[in-house]
Amino acid sequence: MEKTDWKENRYGLIGKNIAYSFSRGYFSEKFEALGLDNCSYENFDLANSSDFPKLLATANIKGLNVTIPYKQEIIPFLDDLDPVAKAIGAVNTIKFTKKGLIGYNTDAYGFKHSLQPLLGELPKNALILGTGGASKAVLHVLNEMGVHASYVSRRKIEKGFQYAELSAETLANHQLIVNCTPLGTHPNICAKPDLPYAYLGSQHLLYDLIYNPKKSAFLLEGENRGCTIKNGLEMLELQAEKSWEIWNT
Repeated sequence: MEKTDWKENRYGLIGKNIAYSFSRGYFSEKFEALGLDNCSYENFDLANSSDFPKLLATANIKGLNVTIPYKQEIIPFLDDLDPVAKAIGAVNTIKFTKKGLIGYNTDAYGFKHSLQPLLGELPKNALILGTGGASKAVLHVLNEMGVHASYVSRRKIEKGFQYAELSAETLANHQLIVNCTPLGTHPNICAKPDLPYAYLGSQHLLYDLIYNPKKSAFLLEGENRGCTIKNGLEMLELQAEKSWEIWNT
């Protein structure tokens, strides 16, 4: 971006291959609605997290969001972490302060407040698909709520499952399944986690952090079997608003 295009207050999203993200459109609409002509929101697509210091050398950056695959990799570049981000071990919001760069996690806030309205009686057990930065926020929230959550991964992990280990009994005992993988994100909308979908039913709640498309292949499989489904758009909006609050307080 040319310097002549820079706004007085620049915000943006750090990630890799993030053209699909709705964040830029969301904040651009927000700035227009609030009459904030001096603010802009940009995608900062970094080939590697090591490119982050170069980004900091550019002018007028006031706050940043962080997405796949840098929510954990970005931490060594920060000066401090908010207690929630420290407990989770992942950052999706960076605040610029006089004392340096402070990392926050608003994914946890967004996930919790978008999930709660869907719950009557809390499920005893949940499966979290994927082990990246977003999954750590989901695990943190579920543990706080008293739900026993287990990771599901392609690789063997301690206190978790491999996809090949999932059975009818496993799915019967885990009523909440949260997809934290990028599988099914536009444009690869046919991809989905390798679950035994035939064992899903009306007792299950499927939550997908993906929001583009509105119904991922994972959610469609659940919907076809009577599951309650929820995509990640409301979570995105809630975490974005929380980020905006952090940047401006």
